[in-house]
Amino acid sequence: MTEKLIRWFVNNKVVSNLMMVFIIITGATTIPMLKMEVFPEIDLNIISVTAVYPGATPSDVEEAICIKIEERLQGLDGVKKITSNASENVGNVNIEIISGQDPNDMLDRIKAEVDAIDTFPENVEKPTCRKIAGTNPVISVAVHGDLDDNSLNKLTEDIKDEIDDLTKVTFTTIVADLENEIKIDIKESSLRKYNLSFQQVAQSIKEWSLNMPSGSIKTQGGEILIRSNSQGYSIYDFSNIPVIINPNGSVIYLGDISEIRDTFSDQNELDFLFNGDNANLITVFRVGDQNALDVSAAVKDYVKAKNKELPVSVRVTAWDDEARILSGRIETIVRNAQQGLILVIIVLALFLKPKLAFWVSLGIPISFMGGFWFFGPLNLSINMLSLFTFILVLGIVVDDAIVVGENIALFKERGMNPVDAAVKGALQVATPVFFAVLTTMVTFSPMLAVEGDIGGIWRIFPLVVISVLVWSLIESLTILPAHLAHSSEEEPKNFILFYLSNRWNSLQEKIVNGLSYLTHQIYKPILFKAVNHPFSALAFAAGIFVLTIGIMLSGILKFSFFPAVEDDLAIATIEYPSGTPIEVTREGFDKLEEAATILELQLIKEFPDQSIIRNRLSTIGYLPMLTKTSRGPGNLDALFAGPNMAEVALELAPSEDRTISTEEVVRKWRKIMPDLPGVKELSFKSDLFSAGDPINIQLSSKYMDDLISAKDELKTQLVRFPGVFDVSDTYNLGKEEISINLLPAAKNYGVSMMMVAAQVRQAFYGLEVQTVQRGRNELKIMLQYPAIERSSISDLENMMILTPTGSTIPVRQIATLEIGEGLASIERKNRKRSINVTADVDLTVTNGNEVIATVMSSIMPKILQQYNSVAYSLEGEQQEQGDNLRSLGKNFLLAMIVVYMLLAIPFKSYFQPLVVMSSIPFGITGAVLGHIFLGLNLSVLSMMGIVALTGVVVNDSLVMVDFINRYRSEGNSIKNAVLEAGPRRFRPIFLTSLTTFVGLIPLILEKSTQAKFMIPMAVSLSFGVLFATAITLLLVPVSYLTLEKYILRTEIKK
Repeated sequence: MTEKLIRWFVNNKVVSNLMMVFIIITGATTIPMLKMEVFPEIDLNIISVTAVYPGATPSDVEEAICIKIEERLQGLDGVKKITSNASENVGNVNIEIISGQDPNDMLDRIKAEVDAIDTFPENVEKPTCRKIAGTNPVISVAVHGDLDDNSLNKLTEDIKDEIDDLTKVTFTTIVADLENEIKIDIKESSLRKYNLSFQQVAQSIKEWSLNMPSGSIKTQGGEILIRSNSQGYSIYDFSNIPVIINPNGSVIYLGDISEIRDTFSDQNELDFLFNGDNANLITVFRVGDQNALDVSAAVKDYVKAKNKELPVSVRVTAWDDEARILSGRIETIVRNAQQGLILVIIVLALFLKPKLAFWVSLGIPISFMGGFWFFGPLNLSINMLSLFTFILVLGIVVDDAIVVGENIALFKERGMNPVDAAVKGALQVATPVFFAVLTTMVTFSPMLAVEGDIGGIWRIFPLVVISVLVWSLIESLTILPAHLAHSSEEEPKNFILFYLSNRWNSLQEKIVNGLSYLTHQIYKPILFKAVNHPFSALAFAAGIFVLTIGIMLSGILKFSFFPAVEDDLAIATIEYPSGTPIEVTREGFDKLEEAATILELQLIKEFPDQSIIRNRLSTIGYLPMLTKTSRGPGNLDALFAGPNMAEVALELAPSEDRTISTEEVVRKWRKIMPDLPGVKELSFKSDLFSAGDPINIQLSSKYMDDLISAKDELKTQLVRFPGVFDVSDTYNLGKEEISINLLPAAKNYGVSMMMVAAQVRQAFYGLEVQTVQRGRNELKIMLQYPAIERSSISDLENMMILTPTGSTIPVRQIATLEIGEGLASIERKNRKRSINVTADVDLTVTNGNEVIATVMSSIMPKILQQYNSVAYSLEGEQQEQGDNLRSLGKNFLLAMIVVYMLLAIPFKSYFQPLVVMSSIPFGITGAVLGHIFLGLNLSVLSMMGIVALTGVVVNDSLVMVDFINRYRSEGNSIKNAVLEAGPRRFRPIFLTSLTTFVGLIPLILEKSTQAKFMIPMAVSLSFGVLFATAITLLLVPVSYLTLEKYILRTEIKK
């Protein structure tokens, strides 16, 4: 069957060429239709339930919302873990579902359970349930200028509407989307003067401010609808609402007894500045299969046109353009791919005849274009990982073509007819090539099912590799033989080409002679000695592997889950203790701004010919850039917000356009920044994204005292570790709290706790009378005391409570006020309170894994023994690392079993597959040496590279063993077969490994920040293949000899 297929293509050259052209053209036309993004979407198996409890403390939120939802969902089939966070006004419960469950079905079931809870307090808003999904922001637009808040908000909404109307844009959001409120401030003296309560005033508003459908009138001409239309939307409308209508006809209007303001909610304590101007941000997202580059281009065109319409004092500016990063990375990776391709072609041309090298190299574009066919059905996008995978497979994709082409060339050199040589040469190696490609696919397959929050993104590597290798196999056994069968061997007739051809042949002859010398004068004698002393050779190989393990365990090589990647963004943040007023935060923020201005002037003076800082975004109350860059593996739900926080973010020129690194800019900024009294934390950041803290241990318990004591003990132990710094925890005291406790005297007045609590809430938090739609925004109508009457404890003590009899009595006569400290937020895990203890590490001294291992073995057992109600778990980076590596290891072992089975089929042996697989450990040796040589830390991507290189290593060994078996089947002894096969397969094995290595050299040497995080995987693959090849050429023949001659004694049995 295989021979017929190969011969059919060889005899039908036109079909082969048409097939080649069809694959290339259709693949190329598929590319523009594919989704483009910087990083692939991360699909999380988490359902989030959020409920708002206005005016509630974290403790109230915990009791009223979080615990009720947790208890309701506990034991629900499909739920893996429940965590919650209770903060001021808001409760959030995250439900992690078991892998394999249908997220949409789980969302429906969880929503049904939450909706069935009927014990929420009256003021709790209806909980919302949603599946957490990775968002796809492409670009932001800063609207900034000399504008007040109302004008800025209106202009931002108008610009958002215009951006929404762009054909390439589907979804946008306003970052500081302020809630509009009509605030009606009524003094207590006014209420007492007219003998009114908040409820009575609210009732008057509801009776006079409303729209109500009132039926219809049916006439001969048709039906006429009736509606009552008196809903208030403005200060004027509400000012004219009657509150009291006296019998004599006089009217007291709402405007007479109150101050009415059209403003924003007090909950929106946000300040945004862009390049020093009052500002707001509009974030533009990519939806579905939209192309990030198209979305960005449309928005930037709009920005350019809009600025021509606006006054000089108002501007719109593109900010945080992800498409710029995407295009930069595409450019970087394409450049590396081009350089790698050129190097691969040069290597092939140096060791093979030019025409053979050309036809072998042609397999690369054919395979790549064919690979793009599968992107749509496999839901793959063009992103930095998928593009990187093409570079990764650049040298691998020609391996089978080299083996087939080199074998066909050998038969042609023996004088065989080109057509027969093509058929016989391809057929002879078809089986080992088929199984070699199959084993490569299998060795990449462990990455298809990696667990963890980001486990799904690793599937890109095997899916792209498999897609490309499928076409590589097809091309090498169909199109390539057809091309080689009909390739002309005539010398070029053009004089220049003839001259260049001769010069090239002369150079090639020298290289071939050099390779021949290496094969016969160096390799063959060494192989002869190894074969004559097999056990010494095996002992030497074992020693190398043991040494590798020793290096890995010694700590010489540090392990970091994700390598740090520098961003084109420098961020400085300050955080004050929870409860700090925004006015105090603003003082520290001003110092941060001042330092940024000094830094900018320094950089202009130091680099006059470069524009280092392009834009500056400064915020108080919400830290958008820190939130974004902190979201990485193990830390996907990071959020930084609150009136006690501020941020200044500097957008720098792209790294290739400046000579100073982002890290150096941050270092200068840190030196300029003065000390800030009262600041809890001042931090600077220059990384593109974060994998979370290297050390993140979550303690949980039902008893808060045990939890706090255990947390303090763990922190005390952590600070003693060399290289461990920034030890902190998530236990934060929040604002001061006042508890109202009724005195027995309250009963004498008929006053209950409900009456006091309701009236105090109405006065100090506010009574929400109505929520109506005004234009595109919701408008809340709020009644409350003026700010001056709710600014001190004495205001609460002197507040008059309306009794059932209509009289009033001050709070101080019926209640005591107890002042204490609450918590800023309350974390819970699996129905217990929890606290996270985090720390950073200096990788030059230690690493997170070493510290965690010691903590788990010697520190945590003592803490758990002392506080037996406490439990712990690893979170953040450590949890993600554990999930990733554990599942990767499990899948790798399964893949090795499958590889063994695949090898056993063509060899028809239980033991020869073990010979082939014996070279795999030495790929690890090469990877380790590569990291040491280049000064890199091991990372999860290094592990991915090690997994990937096993397939390439197995391929070389497979072909070697296959040829040894061929020579034995021809009647040669085991020793002679081994000595013949080694030199015979030296060139193709050397060449396949060399092409894999040189294809990755440009990426390994790449200096741009966009490529740095991918380098560890390339190093593992390239250096691993290089070293394993050297070992394969000796170890596999010796292992084969030892197995067959000394263990199985197959030669004796003959």
